[in-house]
Amino acid sequence: MKSYFSLILLGLSLFTHLTPARAQRLVFTGRITEAATGQPVPFASVFVKGTTFGATADDNGRYTLIVAQRVDSVWASAMGFRTKSAAVGRQAEQMVNLALASAAVALKEVVIRPTENPAFAILRKVQQHKRQNDKARLDAFEFDSYNRIEASLSDITDRLARRKVIRDMTALAGSVGEMERNAAGRPTVPVFGSEVVSRYYVRHRPNREREEIRHSQLYGAAPRDGTILSQLLGSSFQDYDFYPNWQVVMGKDFISPIADGWRITYDYDLEDSVMVGQDRCYQLKVFPRRAQDLAFTGRIWITTDSYALRRLDLTVDPKANINFVDQIRIQQDLAPMTTGPWLPSRTQVVVGLKPTPKQTGLLVRFTTINSNFLAQQPHELSFYDQPLTTAADALKIPAGFWAQHRPDTLTAQEARTLTVLDSVGKLPSVRTFLEVADLVVNGYQPLGKRELVELGPVLYTYNWNNVEGNRLRMGLRSTPALSPDWLAQGYLAYGTRDGEFKYGVSADRIVNRANWTVLSLKHTRDLDLVALLDNDMALESPLFEVAARFGNIKPLLPLWREVTSVTAQTDLFHNFTQKLTLRHQRFDPLYNFAYYTSVTHEPAAPTAHRFQLSEAVFESRYAPDEVLVQTQNRRTAVGVRKWPVLTFRYTLGLNDVLGSDFAYHKFNFSVAQSVQLGQLGRTEYILDAGYIPSTVPYPVLKAHLGNESPIYTSNAYNLMRYFEFVSDRYVSLHAEHYFEGLLVNAVPLLKKLDWRLVASGNVLQGSLREANRNATPAIDATGAPLPEFRSLGSTPYVEAGYGVENILKFLRVDFLHRLTYRDLPGTRTFGVKVCAQFKL
Repeated sequence: MKSYFSLILLGLSLFTHLTPARAQRLVFTGRITEAATGQPVPFASVFVKGTTFGATADDNGRYTLIVAQRVDSVWASAMGFRTKSAAVGRQAEQMVNLALASAAVALKEVVIRPTENPAFAILRKVQQHKRQNDKARLDAFEFDSYNRIEASLSDITDRLARRKVIRDMTALAGSVGEMERNAAGRPTVPVFGSEVVSRYYVRHRPNREREEIRHSQLYGAAPRDGTILSQLLGSSFQDYDFYPNWQVVMGKDFISPIADGWRITYDYDLEDSVMVGQDRCYQLKVFPRRAQDLAFTGRIWITTDSYALRRLDLTVDPKANINFVDQIRIQQDLAPMTTGPWLPSRTQVVVGLKPTPKQTGLLVRFTTINSNFLAQQPHELSFYDQPLTTAADALKIPAGFWAQHRPDTLTAQEARTLTVLDSVGKLPSVRTFLEVADLVVNGYQPLGKRELVELGPVLYTYNWNNVEGNRLRMGLRSTPALSPDWLAQGYLAYGTRDGEFKYGVSADRIVNRANWTVLSLKHTRDLDLVALLDNDMALESPLFEVAARFGNIKPLLPLWREVTSVTAQTDLFHNFTQKLTLRHQRFDPLYNFAYYTSVTHEPAAPTAHRFQLSEAVFESRYAPDEVLVQTQNRRTAVGVRKWPVLTFRYTLGLNDVLGSDFAYHKFNFSVAQSVQLGQLGRTEYILDAGYIPSTVPYPVLKAHLGNESPIYTSNAYNLMRYFEFVSDRYVSLHAEHYFEGLLVNAVPLLKKLDWRLVASGNVLQGSLREANRNATPAIDATGAPLPEFRSLGSTPYVEAGYGVENILKFLRVDFLHRLTYRDLPGTRTFGVKVCAQFKL
């Protein structure tokens, strides 16, 4: 009994020693500020002296320190300030604020002898350890991600402040409490906010990504359908990674402070050795050698043991050659995986947008917090086939959800901002503003209270040309409110000069969303142009199509075109899209046109004016890294593609099917890519090749797209006349290089203008078989001459250009030279063309 009693006493003794350690878990919170000014001290170290317990304040000086034992004081330190302590009590949760005094002292004379910058030795170690610390080394990883965005108007001008929508928003913000102020002390008005929770998956070799949007809420001035916006606000578009040499920010290529060629762009100062959490780090100040370069200024923290990037606080110099942006700040903390590489655990980004210094700006804050990391457990490749998915109930957020699942604590100001935004979206003036903005951006206006259909697109409502006269057009399309699995569209147009009605109807049925299997039916009867046939890439821009059909369109050879088609589309695997189209077309030219109906092509052979085509079109398209976002009944590609986009198309013409007149084959292959060249800029190119081994009239061949307008067009030959060259076999290269600030930034008198140099070049090699050349007579049955066309000879068509963009922030001027076929009638060997573009 004595031994049992002794065991019981021993157990009680152990219990009394062990349980207090659990019960005495202390949580200290507070803020570190400057004693002289009261301003926050960002990233100050908070710790318990003589222990391993420590924490780091955020950019606002706020911290949370958890201690697993009883302590009597908490200490705080930061570079440039004196270390200070504060006594603490025994409460489980305590608020401890510390005000640090400046540590500025007068230094004695120092003799500096020439030696290597000590920061350089650290950067070389970073390069040596870069691979082992880079997350790209992992086969796979995944994590939970929380993203919060807050957008506010800043520096509101007096003129804008008088508008009703701004007055309503300002009054609402003021009724909740003290409005937030910017760095200049002027109040800001919150306009938009969002919170998104997702699971993010990455696999390497082959590279695949997937994000599952699980919960999403939009606040304030948000569009009616937030499906696409919710996907764009997730982790897929908030991935800031500084281990690659280049980090894309606002669509611009910024060189990383730890890039391979770091000494070319940056200089460094070793400032201190500090604790960041539990990690001893070197604190390095980084700054670009030239302020106009796309580079960062700020500090980075490198661990002393593994030479990994532990933390960064970087800004972009306002002098950098980037439009409409007056500030960019990126702060990031990284956490190590058990497998070695480091992943970002918290990222905060602040972007200030402003058209001009005297206009109203937009201040946007991004907060990303990642947790529940899992590495080296890749999923099957099919799992990544749909890179972005949104849960069916993602936008249905129950009351109190964010308070329970938000991984950080909102400041009082952030809480007031979200409260304001929750009501902003309900203001009648804001809803009216959003409806107008939606009409301008998307071109469609919803009709009726239930919004089952939309009217548009507005851009096509009116046009004028010398064939149709005033062209009036009205179109409708269905919305997901009518059916999420169908997209029906139709339009009716009328020309006041030709007195003819034109129309088009189509219906798309979404059969499977996972691989985007879609069946489509389409029928149109409208005016078309021979010069624009088979130039789909140039017509991807609605503005270019409208401009091409405006004014004198007779040189582009107008014709009536009636098309009926059935299309089936699906993704066989990740971003590999297959499409099959069965199509019947009727052509009725509105200009003097004829072709031989027999193979003899003799002057006495019969000719015809109209023709019909029945075709089967097979298309394969592979875009390895293209990001696709889905609404309920549409899919859209977004983001910058780094890998080439490959497209192959084969067209089989079927003779005597539904009255068709020709049998033929057409092959086409294209490669398009935007190549990142770092400090040298960016090159975009399109390589296109085609082959038509059959004998057909020239409207079925390839009419290379010329441009006789004063507007510069990237996908056309800008010094080639309309319908100047026709080919049945060809290969072409369109290329443009954007130098960004390179060269201009080095010239003192020019760098203040923020101009950017561009260069362009078009090369076309083509030919035309004699049979196709002779398929069209020189004169018609009445002896009237027919339109002439020619083919290229052994010499390729070449044009080159150079120019300046970003003139007054939006103008581009190109100086173009035609280098071959300069002696042809009507040829312009030199031209100056302009275009308007808005780029950051």
